Amino acid sequence: MSETKRYFLELSYKGTPFHGWQIQKNAFTVQECLESALGTYFRRPIFVVGSGRTDTGVHAFMQVCHFDLEENMLPGENFLKAINSILPKEISIHSIRPVKQDAHARFSARKRAYVYRIIFRKNPFLNELAWHCFTNPDVEKMNEAAQALLRHEDFECFSKVHTDVKHFRCEIISAYWEQKDHQLLFHISANRFLRGMVRAIVGTLMEVGLGMRNVESMDELIRSRDRALAGKAAPAKGLFLSQIVYKEDIYLD
Repeated sequence: MSETKRYFLELSYKGTPFHGWQIQKNAFTVQECLESALGTYFRRPIFVVGSGRTDTGVHAFMQVCHFDLEENMLPGENFLKAINSILPKEISIHSIRPVKQDAHARFSARKRAYVYRIIFRKNPFLNELAWHCFTNPDVEKMNEAAQALLRHEDFECFSKVHTDVKHFRCEIISAYWEQKDHQLLFHISANRFLRGMVRAIVGTLMEVGLGMRNVESMDELIRSRDRALAGKAAPAKGLFLSQIVYKEDIYLD
């Protein structure tokens, strides 16, 4: 059996036309589209493993996946130009880098970050890329409430129910809101995220900002571990996977 080499791909995509990242029956997904394009380029089946799953309609400024190739099958000099010409306009590959054989797009990731965008006036250019809200929330209270996320580790209350995970612990590194003209951006980073977690957090913090729940209730909510007590999930179209961080020593170039 011939030796293989492992590669990391860095890509971005607009999630609007896709039913999320992960391949599933009778649905058009980013992973399926990417594997099809890679299979066309290399003329053999290619299977990719992503750093994590994004839900239907969620976007990615930065996503990372890995795949293996036999040693005699190297990407050509024009790989990026060729693969991007095969892929639809909603997906773009930015780089390909060889990595150590035990490097893993998901399990080797040290940090992940998301950005959620809210707009407060009609914008035809951001219609599919932001949550349009009609009432300005109290951003100061939302930032105060967001700090509760740094005091806890178990976030079952923000996870989709019936999720196949061994535990609900996450280490939140940062969480804050940033006002930019007519946009409000929520930045959050952690070692891992649960399914639906960021959208549930955004929806809950918006309830704080709109006076529907108080700042002090955040700690009690998180301790409850009850998804039914958290806010409604914010729309998928405003969410972007924005960063995946790895140790530099996994790369071979």
